[in-house]
Amino acid sequence: MSIFSYKASDAAGNVFKGTLEAAEEKEVAAKLQEMNYIPIRIQAAAGVRNRFQLDGSINLNVSRFFQRVTSKDVMMFTLDLHALLQAGLPVDKALSLLINVAEKDKFKEVVAAILKSVQSGNSLSEALATYPNIFPMLYINMVKAGETGGVLPVVLDRLGSFLENSQDLKDYIKSAMVYPLFLVFVGGISIIIMLAFVVPKFAIIFSDLGQAMPFSTQLLLGISHGLRDYWWLIIASVGAVIFLTKKYVQSPEGRLKTDRMKVKLPVIGTLVKSVEVARFTRTLGTLINSGVPILPALRLVQEIIINQLISGALETVYNRVKEGDKLSAPLLQADIFPPLAVQMISVGEETGKLDQMLLRVAENYEKTVRNMIKRFVNLLEPVMILAMGLMVGFIVISMLMAVFSMNDVPF
Repeated sequence: MSIFSYKASDAAGNVFKGTLEAAEEKEVAAKLQEMNYIPIRIQAAAGVRNRFQLDGSINLNVSRFFQRVTSKDVMMFTLDLHALLQAGLPVDKALSLLINVAEKDKFKEVVAAILKSVQSGNSLSEALATYPNIFPMLYINMVKAGETGGVLPVVLDRLGSFLENSQDLKDYIKSAMVYPLFLVFVGGISIIIMLAFVVPKFAIIFSDLGQAMPFSTQLLLGISHGLRDYWWLIIASVGAVIFLTKKYVQSPEGRLKTDRMKVKLPVIGTLVKSVEVARFTRTLGTLINSGVPILPALRLVQEIIINQLISGALETVYNRVKEGDKLSAPLLQADIFPPLAVQMISVGEETGKLDQMLLRVAENYEKTVRNMIKRFVNLLEPVMILAMGLMVGFIVISMLMAVFSMNDVPF
């Protein structure tokens, strides 16, 4: 038996929170229904507590200054809306309940505006389209397809699963990079402190002796002198380089060249391709599974592909499919997907289960991405530790060599 936290609503629209002990989520939902409650959100207590600590406590303090609707907010909104529609509530009633469930004031306002638009006669997809910065075209088109086919709860369920998988992959990548970035930050601060405050103390002693110092010590003192006297120029130069580089990368030509370089890099290129393959197959499979025709689905997928080189190659794929070709043939010729992935897609086309095969390919490559990131981080950590150790070692050895050279000073 496990403890589950829940959010539920009664017939009057009041939202309740609580916990129940049960073997699985379905049992909790059944108990809530027996109590004449409509289940909105059911999760394992530990998961909800962690989410509250990460989202709730931070939001309470930080969101007063930074009220930004994130992809995680959209994901929870989708899952909750699916639960309410699945329970038989109309869209307007479900949206009115979700206003109370939303944790951020800004998102409450967004849901309230969507509800007002729906009540005025617009469809849900039309109401969502008024917030393109929160709900992307992919999301809106899937909802529109669900409304057209009369299967909106089913589509929201698939869309919620899609957003969960995408969010899990993003969270995994972010969490994997926390320790390496922390290591770089701490190591960099330590080296800067040594160069700016510790080394100059020794420089005074060495200069008073008037003894010629080893080259490594002279180099170290020169770096320390430059850091202390020209720190403003260094910061300005680094800032200018970052600004100009970012501006160039954001330009169409610069972004294309950068994306082409990423794909050709030995290890990074394989990782970039795997991420884009997982994103492409997951999104396309979800769209086709939700009833979106393949040509509009390909156009939507092309818009969410980050790498411009791959996105451009998908334009050729789109045109070939539009002319009557199968999806697998132009994908293979575009040299984007690995042959095994294309073969699996081809099997899906032949068996009439393209959507299922695309989702299976997505699962395989999401696992591949996780394994590659894990190996990369495991390799990156000792490399960074070694690099920091060499820098600190250079500083210490340079100082020691200067100290040892003091034995040659005549007294």
